[in-house]
Amino acid sequence: MTDTGSTLLRAVRPVDLCADPRTVPAPVDARLADGRITELGPDLPTAGSDVLDGGGGWLLPGLWDHHVHADQWGTASQRLDTAGTTSPDEVCTRVARHLAGRPAENAGDALQGYGHRTAAWSRQPTVAELDAVSGDVPVVLISGDAHHGWLNSAALRHLGLPPRTGVIAEEEWFPLFLRLPELPGAAGLSRAGLSTALHDAVRRGVVGMVDMEFTDGFRHWPARVAAGLDLIKVRAACYPPALAEVLLAGLHTGQPLEPSGLIEMGPLKIISDGSLSTRTAWCCEPYADAAALPDPYGRANLPADELYDLLARATAGGLEVAVHAIGDAAIHRALDAFAETGARGAIEHAQLIKDSDVSRLAELGVRASVQPAHLLDDRDVSGQCWPGREDRCFAFASMLRAGVDVRFGSDAPVSPLDPWLAVSAAVHRSADDRDPWVPAQALSPTDALRCSTDGVDAPVVGGPADLVLLPYDPRTTVGSTAETAARLRDTRVLATIVTGRVVHQA
Repeated sequence: MTDTGSTLLRAVRPVDLCADPRTVPAPVDARLADGRITELGPDLPTAGSDVLDGGGGWLLPGLWDHHVHADQWGTASQRLDTAGTTSPDEVCTRVARHLAGRPAENAGDALQGYGHRTAAWSRQPTVAELDAVSGDVPVVLISGDAHHGWLNSAALRHLGLPPRTGVIAEEEWFPLFLRLPELPGAAGLSRAGLSTALHDAVRRGVVGMVDMEFTDGFRHWPARVAAGLDLIKVRAACYPPALAEVLLAGLHTGQPLEPSGLIEMGPLKIISDGSLSTRTAWCCEPYADAAALPDPYGRANLPADELYDLLARATAGGLEVAVHAIGDAAIHRALDAFAETGARGAIEHAQLIKDSDVSRLAELGVRASVQPAHLLDDRDVSGQCWPGREDRCFAFASMLRAGVDVRFGSDAPVSPLDPWLAVSAAVHRSADDRDPWVPAQALSPTDALRCSTDGVDAPVVGGPADLVLLPYDPRTTVGSTAETAARLRDTRVLATIVTGRVVHQA
């Protein structure tokens, strides 16, 4: 990242997200230097600064995505889209059509797909039906929640796996992400794909993300920044297999990993249960179709003593923890582990939660890292799998009332890396003509925006020069909730500024 000296923003309206949105701030100038806001006031002298005319636009703290899988996000455009399919037959038809249209020189290359969700299907997919349309071409189809892979026999053989009849899920599946580049012709992570994705992120006002990729991004991001992928801030997580290496190196959460300061060490990520779509999220009550499931309550991915040990080791080494817990039983156990070890960090997803555990989140100071756009995808499936528990799904308003520090993310590519989609989903809780789903858990635009920053509520002198400039105050309502949500979803960003550098300008 090149040093551009100072930047002067002319005629901008700093927005305090804690202030009354009916109060319109007067335009001032803002000087940015050394990654901070150094001056705010009218008619500041240019003093050699690069000048950006804000035109009276609204200046907000920059937006963060607190849960991204960067490698998968960067390769999403290279995979066959299987989203929106309603049966194994429909997926197989897409696979057959794609393979039939391939150029001859790519005929033997592996095919990767992404996006299907099996929870609402009338039957589960089989290896045999995928074999019937793919033959000797290795095929790996990744579910929309990334918690299972549907592989054909050719892919199983190439990866040295024994024959099987169905999908590979959860803890057996996750390590295979690291091995997909072994397949013939597999593109792996495309630098161009990740660059395109980063440019799209800053176009939407994103200044930073927490990278939860399975490949332990703390190893890779410094080189990426050195190669020019230097648009946003990244906190790069590690997983339990790398914990000993991280502790031996003395890395702690928040520690810079390269000279620009864009990349920091993130948390230890632990996946403690499964997902709703695979019916493996660990719950206190059985799933509605429990009779057809091998684990009627879902399941924990690791025993309690192992979870406690990981949190204790991470905490002793200065690492925060990010515990994936979707079902209410998994969340309860994770909070027990936080309480026992004194660990700091977040529950990731917190999709189905006991009322009593909402208050425990606040009491323990554990953040809730949640993905509002998931509720748009999981609304119907939640009703099928968790009937009678829907009032405890995506309980954002309850969390804020209890004093929980709620942070928004996307889980990209599970949902698009689009903070305005997340804000809109949290405000309206509907993606179609239906009424909002559990409207008591809906947030105001102001609260949703506060959940979308990195805990910064206003541009202030001494604060970070990570900012977004908008043509209007997004907290203001227009007509109905649906109309307000639609405007939020379509928000146009005038400029995005990271560490004082303009990385996007409309």
